[in-house]
Amino acid sequence: MTAVDVRDLRKDYGNFTALKGITFKVYPGEVYGLVGPNGAGKTTTLRILATLIKPTEGSAFVHGIDVVREPESVRKLITYLPEEAGSYRHLTGREYLRLIAKVYGLGEEVVNEGIEISGLGGDIDKYTGTYSKGMKRRLQVARALMVKPKVAILDEPTSGLDVIHAVYIRGVIREYARRLGVTFIVSSHNMLEVEYLCDELALIDKGVIVAEGRVRELLDIYNAENLEELFTRLVR
Repeated sequence: MTAVDVRDLRKDYGNFTALKGITFKVYPGEVYGLVGPNGAGKTTTLRILATLIKPTEGSAFVHGIDVVREPESVRKLITYLPEEAGSYRHLTGREYLRLIAKVYGLGEEVVNEGIEISGLGGDIDKYTGTYSKGMKRRLQVARALMVKPKVAILDEPTSGLDVIHAVYIRGVIREYARRLGVTFIVSSHNMLEVEYLCDELALIDKGVIVAEGRVRELLDIYNAENLEELFTRLVR
């Protein structure tokens, strides 16, 4: 069974069409990348999969469950991390993770795993309102992964992180995919990150998938040295 199955997905906002019939499949334990310029349709796709908005046409399934017809069932299988995710500034990092664990009906061992993922050390007991952007992002990634979802939907997961912490978070994502079979849908503007992190990717431009496949295969097909070169060739 596929982990994520998107079929002819279209989304209209008035006279503007954000998605023009995209189709792709992702299998359990894969890290699948959505790349493209601003306004290409990446975030719209993620929000549909996260059951936050409905498509105008087409369908999407998470482990065989329709995101439109059974959104509550889908939400039990996923976590969604938007690019500008926030936290409760008057809670400490530890208190925030405990709140999330409680929402999922999980215990302190999950909180401890979240603390480890975040790498915040003693700062975990400081109020999140005092955190830098990078610290907040690390806390949010920890929140998304500690609950061990079937599918993790991450919009720019390493946004705001320095190189060391970005490499660390990418390693955590790969480990969760490999060891726990978590499926990841990742959107990123960082071509090097996508090249390192993703098993497969879809390059989206103006609501259409213009290239899809395994990273190495795409580079060979288009005779490109790297994804940045491929990106500049295909996106106009």
